[in-house]
Amino acid sequence: MHPYKVNLNWTSDRKGEISSPDLETTIDVATPPEFPKGMKGIWSPEHLFTAAVNSCFMTTFLAIAENSKLEYSEFSCESEGILDQVEGKYLMTEVILKPKLKLINGADVEKAKKIFQKSEKACLISNSIKSTTSLIGEITS
Repeated sequence: MHPYKVNLNWTSDRKGEISSPDLETTIDVATPPEFPKGMKGIWSPEHLFTAAVNSCFMTTFLAIAENSKLEYSEFSCESEGILDQVEGKYLMTEVILKPKLKLINGADVEKAKKIFQKSEKACLISNSIKSTTSLIGEITS
């Protein structure tokens, strides 16, 4: 078992600050602007949810790629979390991951595709949520 502690303090209106006794930085969090009294320019729970899936995919990919001895010079991943209303409740129904990978050896494209797929399936955050995770990878050399 590995516990991860996160604390929240309400600061004003629909805004708070999250922190962890294990980390040095804090993050402001607020209701997103699409909702009443929502705030622009501040991380929302929906952003954090999407970021959790994206960052878990990345760290899983990095570990599997290292173990598979895949050589690459660049990795990035755009993501989009979809909030939808289902049976009268708001749900994050899907997270779309769009990783981009630049390989050192162009012959490793198929290997990289398999590692993307394996990483998506092994991501502990994706495996812990009800939302669908979609992967649209781009691999270049």
